[in-house]
Amino acid sequence: MTEQLQLKLQTLPEKPGVYQYFDAGGTIIYVGKAKNLKKRVSSYFTKTPENGKTYLLVKRIVDMQYIVVDTELDALLLENNLIKKYQPKYNIQLKDDKTYPWICVKNEAFPRVFSTRHLVRNGSKYFGPYPSGKVMQTLLSLIRELYPLRSCALDLAEKKISEKKYKVCLEYHIGNCLGPCIGAEPNEKYSEYITQIEHLLKGNSQSVIRVLKQQMLSHSEKFEFEEAQALKVKIQNLEHFQAKSTIVSPSIHEVDVCTLIEEHDGAFVNYLVIHNGSIIHAYTGEVKKKLDETREDILGYVLPELRARFESSSKEVVTDLALDLTFPDFSVHVPQRGDKKQLVELSLRNAKFYRLDKARQEKIKDPEKHSNRILEQVKKDFRLVDLPVHMECFDNSNIQGTNPVSACVVFKNAKPSKKDYRHFNVKTVVGPDDFATMEEAVFRRYRRMLDEGQSLPQLIIIDGGKGQLSAALKALEQLELRGKVAIVGIAKRLEEIFFPGDSLPIYIDKRSESLKLVQFMRNEAHRFGITHHRNRRSKGALTSEITEIAGIGQKTQEALMKHFKTVSAIKKASLEELTKVVGAAKATIILERNGFGEGDND
Repeated sequence: MTEQLQLKLQTLPEKPGVYQYFDAGGTIIYVGKAKNLKKRVSSYFTKTPENGKTYLLVKRIVDMQYIVVDTELDALLLENNLIKKYQPKYNIQLKDDKTYPWICVKNEAFPRVFSTRHLVRNGSKYFGPYPSGKVMQTLLSLIRELYPLRSCALDLAEKKISEKKYKVCLEYHIGNCLGPCIGAEPNEKYSEYITQIEHLLKGNSQSVIRVLKQQMLSHSEKFEFEEAQALKVKIQNLEHFQAKSTIVSPSIHEVDVCTLIEEHDGAFVNYLVIHNGSIIHAYTGEVKKKLDETREDILGYVLPELRARFESSSKEVVTDLALDLTFPDFSVHVPQRGDKKQLVELSLRNAKFYRLDKARQEKIKDPEKHSNRILEQVKKDFRLVDLPVHMECFDNSNIQGTNPVSACVVFKNAKPSKKDYRHFNVKTVVGPDDFATMEEAVFRRYRRMLDEGQSLPQLIIIDGGKGQLSAALKALEQLELRGKVAIVGIAKRLEEIFFPGDSLPIYIDKRSESLKLVQFMRNEAHRFGITHHRNRRSKGALTSEITEIAGIGQKTQEALMKHFKTVSAIKKASLEELTKVVGAAKATIILERNGFGEGDND
């Protein structure tokens, strides 16, 4: 297995989709569908092949690509299209070239409505395709019950009807047809039926379901239970029916879809070619910026390039970005609703998954490059002059003003540097004063760093809003560091980012890697601070009896707890045991305390 393939396997999404395997020559040798891409594709390489052909397939796989879709049904339809397009060596090829059926509304006078597996672009309307023949037959049966349509193949041109060339058939006599062939049914009424049928096939079935339910209740009231049950089954099938798919849409004949997601040094582009309502080409790639090109610049460049590469001749391109450019051989627009809007959203999802894959692979393969990319994004989002290789985050912790502490976590190269974490037991603040506590912690942290000649961080993050940020700024002013070190506050409720001197916050994209990093730092500071706070309260509760003894300080207390572990053990210790730990003088003081020295009674 190649290194590139191993990386892709580790970062596959757990989404439905279609995967394609390539051999050393870049030829597609297998196309498959999956409800869960990660589980399905990984199974080829983690399980022992059940037969020799599967073993040979896996042995020849050099690379893999995938397309994410909404549902397993979409994956099934797309797999069918790609197999017919590329005819991979290891896929089953049906000799009869079976395709999924469509429902056709024929382009003719008094149109027929029937199923077909062959699309003829003669003005007829096609709806589908339908992977489930049962659903399609239910729809056709429903249409026949609701609407008296003709089923014959006669040419019902107005001239021939007026010449009375036809006679009615059995369908007329049993009430399934109203006899348009003899002029017994007006064209306007028949056209109204066709309009209603097209609405039904497009998915507007609620009005039809209401009619069916009324008929079902009517049969039930007449104790015609068999007829009522038959209608109930049809209603259930209709309610579970999906009239159209984001992968195949009969309303879209030839169109290209192109979307991109911009990064600080480039963009990820997804390109789809739609022909006869089906995806026949799908491409996702990365474009590197040479200068500071905009999204419009990138899209204007890649569109003609990709169209030439895939030899697309469609006259329309849909995207998520409006362009001022005018191309000579095709038009570009941004759809606001409908099937084309869904295709744009599908294209964007594929671009996003590709970006996530690249990031995960980069993190595994080149951690330093991955860190630098995130830091570049932080630099851009937080308006920094220097790359924030060293960042620090502060958080306060107290419960009703007791045992107030502050925590400072340190991140270097976008990763926690736990050996540099620091906590501060507040010394100068009385009572629950969050602002003063923050000021003291920031002042003590950077006073010491200056005294010891340590390098300062490029970014300081304060957990809190404008109040906490102002308190931290006071500390920096006292140290003459304001303006020399970048500092921001992050408010938890809406993830608002406050900058010094700005009364209004900014909001960073919730999906941005820079915001995710800052949130991680904030959560880490909270965890580190609350852990220390709990330890202090626990330690204080356990050792309160010792600290109340006059002449016993914190160091003596720590020495006793380290050796004896519990207050109970200290109380039972003899003079000799205490002397070994804290000396004779302090051992005597402890023994004189009521309740201590119980082990020295003998």
